[in-house]
Amino acid sequence: MAKDETFDITTGCDLQEVDNAVNQALREITNRFDFKGILVEVDYDRRDAKISIHTTDEYKLNAIWEVLQQRLIARNVPLPNLSRGSIEEAGGGTVRQVVTMVQAIETDMGKKIVRFIKDQKFKKVNAQVQGDAVRVSSPSREELQSVIKAVKGEDWGIELKFGNYR
Repeated sequence: MAKDETFDITTGCDLQEVDNAVNQALREITNRFDFKGILVEVDYDRRDAKISIHTTDEYKLNAIWEVLQQRLIARNVPLPNLSRGSIEEAGGGTVRQVVTMVQAIETDMGKKIVRFIKDQKFKKVNAQVQGDAVRVSSPSREELQSVIKAVKGEDWGIELKFGNYR
């Protein structure tokens, strides 16, 4: 019996790169003239994969987000994996926003990916959800490369990574 070739479809952000981007953005913001003497807090919670932005008004919040976004792009952090929450009123007339990071493929998304692969009717390709990843296997490497190409061609709302190619 021929051995099956496999690969995993995953997602996530490099948390160290996010930490570096937040630190660079804070350094840049604190040196900007338009932020002198103004409340600026950007807290990064690595354990929960969240960034909390707290400042005086919505305009400043969007300016902080723009700087942070540029730093994240420069560090190759996938922006589709970041989800900005709603802007909340905080104490003292200030505003706060929480940005969450997608670190794993949710079960529903995994099922959609598996269904998409099965609907493409690839020959002898098997896909299944395994925890926070989707494992795809086939005896043919060419079929697996076709699967990668087809999955990359769709918009899933998050950046997918293809790894553990064996």
